[in-house]
Amino acid sequence: MNKLLKYALIFIAFVILGVVSLVAFIPGVNVPWQQLTGTADTDDETVKRQLSAADGFGVTLFADDVPNARWLAITRNGDVLVSQPKRGQVSLLQADADQDGRTDGQRVLIDGLRRPHGLFLHEDWLYIAESDAVGRVPFDHSDGRLAGRYQRIVEGLDDSGNHWTKTIGLGPDGRVYLSSGSSCNVCEEENPRRATIMRFDLTGGEPEIFASGLRNSVGFDWSPVSGELYATDNGRDWLGDDFPPDELNRVQQGAFYGWPYANGNRVPDPDFGANADAEIQQKIAESVPPVHGFPAHNAPLGIHFLESPTQPAQYRDAALVALHGSWNRSEKDGYKVVSLHWNDSGDISQRDFLWGFLGDDRETVYGRPVAFAEDGNGNIYVSDDYAGAVYRVTPGRKGSGATVAANRPPIQAPPKPQPIDSGAAQRGEELYQRFDCARCHAEQAPLRNLTKKYTVQTLADYFDSPTPPMPKYDFSATQKRALAHYLISREHGIDNINPLN
Repeated sequence: MNKLLKYALIFIAFVILGVVSLVAFIPGVNVPWQQLTGTADTDDETVKRQLSAADGFGVTLFADDVPNARWLAITRNGDVLVSQPKRGQVSLLQADADQDGRTDGQRVLIDGLRRPHGLFLHEDWLYIAESDAVGRVPFDHSDGRLAGRYQRIVEGLDDSGNHWTKTIGLGPDGRVYLSSGSSCNVCEEENPRRATIMRFDLTGGEPEIFASGLRNSVGFDWSPVSGELYATDNGRDWLGDDFPPDELNRVQQGAFYGWPYANGNRVPDPDFGANADAEIQQKIAESVPPVHGFPAHNAPLGIHFLESPTQPAQYRDAALVALHGSWNRSEKDGYKVVSLHWNDSGDISQRDFLWGFLGDDRETVYGRPVAFAEDGNGNIYVSDDYAGAVYRVTPGRKGSGATVAANRPPIQAPPKPQPIDSGAAQRGEELYQRFDCARCHAEQAPLRNLTKKYTVQTLADYFDSPTPPMPKYDFSATQKRALAHYLISREHGIDNINPLN
């Protein structure tokens, strides 16, 4: 009886929270922020005392005034964009240029949106997934400001009921992928777009359903090794503390992943799968089971495959998953970041990566991790919508709580000026014009201070693996050096170019 009473109280609290959240979005009604999410104010001391990272990494507090921080993206300049759905805005956290471990400043980039969640940058565009639409706006990477008007390119997405967040990502096929969770805990959806992953063109248009039966796949990403799409999925509630498992699915086009008829590895759902007719039983039999299970109610959200070569060897190509934490459970569980590792046979093992968001008493909550972004130096940014914070996890260090500056690589002296081959520079200029490089680099991403960072050879090597969104052109060795000579010659000035014979 006590257990039933506890579940009843949890249910009543959840209903009240849902009503408060709904009221918060009625125009003219002001609901205090604390009533929407709860708060767990954090600071450097709390992070140092409470959070721990896996060996080889250290964690620090990058920003602590970002209420409802959800999805993240990183600009070419290293600024961090963060969506704040319940504030209707996307904010920009300036890169840590002064190297004190914290953002150098924060400002609202765009507001007035309908619960913006997923976002990504592609070329000179910022794409944003609102709860009922997807839009894009020109973005100037050089100064971190919008360069034009925001325009919706997909509209009419259903955001009624539960799981209204929309997540987007750019696939290796050059199309935009969009997840839309279910409208309920468990039901047969009337709208076929709910509980799916869809995709559409970069310029918009009618989304096509890519995969279905995915109750709430908030996070997804592509393996840099296999190119396959993996998505987290939250299992249904009210079947006890330990069932059903939350899921990691390898998502394939046209596949059905079980919900609402099956949970976990094709276990018939007691409401919609057990004693079902032959058609439903066939759907269950043909559904695709998860490739990895998380404990029930851990709520896996963001997933990110690590790509930077600066990551420790055992973490390269591993995936990080944010376990947001349970509410529908008699004892809290989750509230951490885990890493997933694939062996040569394709088997997946799981390790704790960042933990301490849940206190030792299993009741006190210090934060709830949501999503990730990784910069070119291997810094991993982690959002927390409960504490309203963004953390930075940095490779190359043991333990947690150390300051960023204490473990930063030593500052290297700028490379010595190198003689420039005027003939090569001229051929490089022809390449620069042929590929219309000025389209991006004249204004949106001007090339400055190259001589402080590169020699001719290191700049030529950079073209083998440029930082996205710059495309890889597969230049020959001669072409790479010619382009490097040209770009560096522009900073020297034509009068200082030394012909090489």
